[in-house]
Formats: sequence, C-alpha cells, structure tokens
Amino acid sequence: MNDTSYSASRPASTTANAAPSWSAQDLVAAISLFLATAAVVLWQVHRVGILWDLSYILDSAWRISLGQVPYRDLPFAHAPLTFLVQAAIIKLLGRNYMHHALYAAIAAGLGTVLTWRIVLRILNDRAVALLLAASVTVLSVYSILPIPFYDCDCALSILLALYLLQRLDARAYAGQTMAVGAALVLPVFFKQNIGLPFLLTALVGIGAVVAVRRITRAKPGPDDLPTVSLLLVIAGAAATLALCGLILQFTAGIGNYYRWTVQFAAQRRMPGLRDMLAVYTEPSLRWTLPCIVLALLFAHLPTPRNPGRSDGVWRDPENSLLARVAPGLAMVLMTLPFLATLLSLFQSADADDRASSLLALWPLLLILSSVHALYGLVRRRSLHALLPLLALAAIHGTMLSQQLWGSTYALWPLLIYLLAGMIAGLPAAVPKIPLAAVVGVTLIVCGLPYIASEERLSYSNVLEGPVNRSTLPELQGLSVHGPWLPAFDQLVRFTDAEIPQDDGILLLNGEDPFFFATGRTPQFPILLFDPATDPYAPEQTVTEVRENGIHWLIVKRRLQIKADPMPDRDRTLDLLRKEFAPYRQLDNYDIYRRTPTLAPVR
Repeated sequence: MNDTSYSASRPASTTANAAPSWSAQDLVAAISLFLATAAVVLWQVHRVGILWDLSYILDSAWRISLGQVPYRDLPFAHAPLTFLVQAAIIKLLGRNYMHHALYAAIAAGLGTVLTWRIVLRILNDRAVALLLAASVTVLSVYSILPIPFYDCDCALSILLALYLLQRLDARAYAGQTMAVGAALVLPVFFKQNIGLPFLLTALVGIGAVVAVRRITRAKPGPDDLPTVSLLLVIAGAAATLALCGLILQFTAGIGNYYRWTVQFAAQRRMPGLRDMLAVYTEPSLRWTLPCIVLALLFAHLPTPRNPGRSDGVWRDPENSLLARVAPGLAMVLMTLPFLATLLSLFQSADADDRASSLLALWPLLLILSSVHALYGLVRRRSLHALLPLLALAAIHGTMLSQQLWGSTYALWPLLIYLLAGMIAGLPAAVPKIPLAAVVGVTLIVCGLPYIASEERLSYSNVLEGPVNRSTLPELQGLSVHGPWLPAFDQLVRFTDAEIPQDDGILLLNGEDPFFFATGRTPQFPILLFDPATDPYAPEQTVTEVRENGIHWLIVKRRLQIKADPMPDRDRTLDLLRKEFAPYRQLDNYDIYRRTPTLAPVR
C-alpha cells in the first residue's frame, strides 16, 4: 500500500488509485480538521446529554467489563464491538464518563481526517478536497450524538475500510492485502444492518469482477488490482469471518449470537419496503433532479478547441458563445439545490423545517451517486469502481432501522465521499473550486443550526430547562438539560446509604446509567425496556425477577425521553407491585422492596 504522488498529466481515469503524498501543509490541514471536529463534539458534550442512549451503552459496557457475556448470559440485540471497546476503556481507565466522551471526540476527528484523505485521493485537488472535508468538522460521525454509539463507530470503520481499499495496489504483500479484507468484516460487528450490506456488496462485487475477468479473459488495467490480489481480499475477509465465528462459538455460542442479533433484531426493527423507499418521495426532487440533469447536459456539451475555427458544429463562431458559458452555467445549476437549502435557513426559524431542508439533499445525492457509481462500474470493472457501491449499500442498510430522518446522523462523511466522486467525474472545464465552496459553505452554515437544535434527538427533552451537571465522580462532565441529573444523584446517594451492594435491583425503564455510576453488578438480564432490546412479555419479566433474585424495584416516574417505549408498561407494573411493597418515594423515583413473604428464587 502506498500514497504516492500523482502527476497532473495522467488521465483522469487513473485518479482512483493515485494521490498527492503528505506534505507539511497536509499535516497542518489534518491537525486542523481533527481539532475542529473534536472541538465540535466536545461542545456538544458540554451542552447535550441523552440519558436513554447513554445508559444503554455505559451500563452494558460495565456489565461486560465484569465478565457477563452477552448473547449467552443475557439477551442482546446489538453487535458487540462498540460495547467491547467501551468495556476495555472502563477496564483500563476506570468508570468516568469523560473517558467515553473523549473517545467520541477522538473517533470523530479521525473520521474527518480519513474522509479528507479519501476525497483528496479521488479529486487530486487539495483545495476542493479541503472545502468538502471542512463540512465534516460540523457533520462528523459524532457531532449529533456525542456519546459512544454503534452507528457512529460503524461509519468510522467503513471509512477506514474504504481508505485501505483505495490504497491497495499490486505491490502490497499478501498479508497486507488480506488485512484489507479483514477490515471489510469490521463494520459487521459494530452494527449488523450497516455492516452486512457493506460486506456482502464488497464480496459479491469483487467476486463478480473476478468472474467477469475469467469469462472474458480480460486483463486488468494498469491501475487495477490483479486477480490474485482480489482473491486475497476475499480470503482475508473469509478468514476473519471464520475466526470471529470461532470466537463467538467458544464464548457466547454462535447460535445465540444469530438468534439475538439477526432474528430478534430483524423482527423488532425491520421496516416495510414502502418505508424503506419513502426517502425517494421527497417533493423537492421534482425540481432538483431536472436541474442537475440539465447541468450535466451543459457540462458535457462539446467544447471547441478554437472558437474562431471551422470545427464541426462550431463552424459559426457565434455558436462558440454557448461553449464558453456552458461549463459555468453547469456549475451554477449544480449549486442551486445547495443554495436553496442555504436560503431556507433564513426563510424559516423552525428547527424542524431547517432540518428537513438540509436532509432533503440526501435523496437527490443518493440518486445521482447511484447512477454515477453504476456508470463507472460499467465503464471500468475494477475494485476501485466498486467502492462507491459499498458506501451506498452501507447507507441504505442504515436506513433499514430508522429511515432518512433517524439514520443519517453518522453518515455525512460517506455522503461527502460520494459527492467527491461525482465532482471528480465532471469534465475539466466545469469550475470545481466554486462548486465545492458552495457545497462546503452550505453544509457548514446549515449544519451548525442542525446539530445545535438537536432535531435528530427530538424524541427526548434534551434541550428543555437549565443545564445541570452531575455531582457524581463517575459522571463528571455529564451535562443534561432539565431536572434529571439532580434527581438521579439523589437516587444514587439513597441506594448507597440504604440498599446493600449485593442486592439485585431492577430499574424501570432503565433510562439512567445507574450501574455504571454506582459500580453495582446488574443482575437482571436486560437493562433498557425498549422493544428493540426487551424480549419479555410482562409475565416473563416477573419470572426473570424471581429467578434472578431481584430484591428492589426502582421506577422512574418522569422520563427524559418523550414517549415511553416500554411495551406493556402498565401491565408489567401491576404484576410487579404484587411482588414488591412501597419503600420510599424520592423526587423522581419510587422505591419498592420485595415483599418478605415472596422470597426471591435463585
């Protein structure tokens, strides 16, 4: 693998596998992009706390650090790597919220630098690449949800895989090539609905390239990987999958893993086809798509070598005026969807309308990049032509869970990658720096209010009320709007004083990072009562309470999350109150103790 210099005299078709080498200016740019991105994430950490998601990550990581094995010992619907990484941080550094917040900031900074290097290799233009990558400082993998999260980690791992694939060449050692194949597997174990489409598209696509070469006996081009290298990538992915399968079998059991992460997860989150395609019903497509099509027609008009010469359709010198203005006109038309998005920022003060206008760019760019990617693959059946399809597969896999509105928060770097490929494919006469400047400015100017308003987190009261900060050492640095943290701190002080450390506790609905903050051992199989994580009917919940020796029930009366997602909450509480007696009422929590006549069964 190398990062060699690129000669401007080489054909544009070779740019996929060549890029400028690192320079002092590149180092300054990388550090600046990293620090700017990390600063945005830490700014979000300082002002936003989403307890529902935070508690699931931290409490799950804590129980894993204690040796509890997901899939085998407890139901667990998510892939393991995010939780294993956070568990490792706890093991190495102890329980402190800021360790995990810093992880998010560092991961986001690395993601922005990776995005920049990827688009620089595509464009071979430092100015254009920097203008596009600058937008990722605001719309990074962690800028909206500034806590460790599996979608964000998965997007980062996909950027890493694309970066490595982009730099793979025939001179790489077999071990290096197989390591790139191993990187293809990594996203699967961060988030299955993102990683699986990415991996399957990669393996099927690479296999198809090999098959076409064998059938047509075509030789790879000068910048294409030889067939043996492609086979080594597949072998590296297969070997990594086999190794992961063995590890799972000897720890959690591969059958258990499949049951919870595939069968159960698909049952709870898989949308219908109509919902999956809803992204492409965006009304603005009625004008933005024709606008871009017209721009492409202007961009590809034949340009006369000399307007004063008789040359085909340019026999009349007056006709050369169109040739002179066509590239600029194409550029202006291409910027109109972005300028309209920018204008909408000043037309409405409603955060929801602003977010919708920004997100409306997604279906347009996905349609265009899909056509561009397929066209590129038809023209050049190679690994590098396949890469945009991998990003598209990952993006559409993400939307399997929460469609456009809920899914794109960690995917902006992948959209910038696809956008860079389309800009690189434009004729040389089209001005690329002004186009990239409009794109970058639009995404930054519109992206800042988008992440500041936290419309993506509108399912929770994240910005209502004054900011409070936790007084607990383990949650130092956690900032949450509203009364939630003072009430939670009171709960922790109460449990420290009155509940024995070894007593089993069940918290409904599991919105707070209770076990991480207190250092207690979770004894109930699930931590978060959400349809995506809770497999139990009310009667099963009561059975698990008895079998796991739960002595205390803590019910949170008012939740930060707006709609309580707990299935059959009232029925579950009615059954549990027959097992537990009221013990104490705190500011926001009702404490129940197991009725002595109903001793827990182990």
